[in-house]
Amino acid sequence: MTDKSQYIFGIRAVIEAIEAGKQVDKILVKKDLTGELVKELRSVAQTYSVPLQRVPVERINRITRANHQGVLAMMAAVTYYKVEDMVPMLYDDGVNPFVVLLDGITDVRNFGAIARTCECAGVNALVIPERNSVTVNADAVKTSAGALNYLPVCREPNLVSAVKYLRDSGFKIVGASEKSSMNYTQADFTSPVALVLGSEDKGISTDVLKLCDTLVAIPEFGNIHSLNVSVAGGIMMYEVVRQRLNDGQTANNK
Repeated sequence: MTDKSQYIFGIRAVIEAIEAGKQVDKILVKKDLTGELVKELRSVAQTYSVPLQRVPVERINRITRANHQGVLAMMAAVTYYKVEDMVPMLYDDGVNPFVVLLDGITDVRNFGAIARTCECAGVNALVIPERNSVTVNADAVKTSAGALNYLPVCREPNLVSAVKYLRDSGFKIVGASEKSSMNYTQADFTSPVALVLGSEDKGISTDVLKLCDTLVAIPEFGNIHSLNVSVAGGIMMYEVVRQRLNDGQTANNK
């Protein structure tokens, strides 16, 4: 059964929710819908960095048969942060930051499993793009075993810009790539680090890949050579934990 609290429908209701500061994950708008209110909605969505997608009305109808007026907003189950706000706070708190960036992860089960490991491994923030990313809804929180109630999630309109900001802020950008000849245990994770995980089918996008300081791989000896992204992420996250504990750092990255 669909949880109606996860959605707001109707053009004016969605506009008012966004302007009132409600955390909206994305807005679905019927493909051929036009008019002044639709223009206003598009403007408000752009102002507040809320993704807006044009979709067939059948997609909206599958979610609700109420009088949605061709507009439905999917509510976020978490409060989103921005990287440029999060990083200074971490440094001010004396933290040696460790963040994980997800580039193109759209499967809610993988996302939830990654978030769960992040929380256990002391990751300070999970960074996702506005588009081509999983919806952080109640299902995602449930799949994460509640980890997303504690783990800050930064949603960025431009992942490339976020990576550049992290680099300029002293982070080492480490990308996970099966094409790399460098074993993941050979990378130095003791300083501020951002671990980038790409989708299983496409990997890390080209523009983000170019910004990585180091590319690492997990050795595989089986026949299929296809570790699940959440498993691969967990292995690498705990290499960060291992190195930092050996370096005398505490579990909370201080």
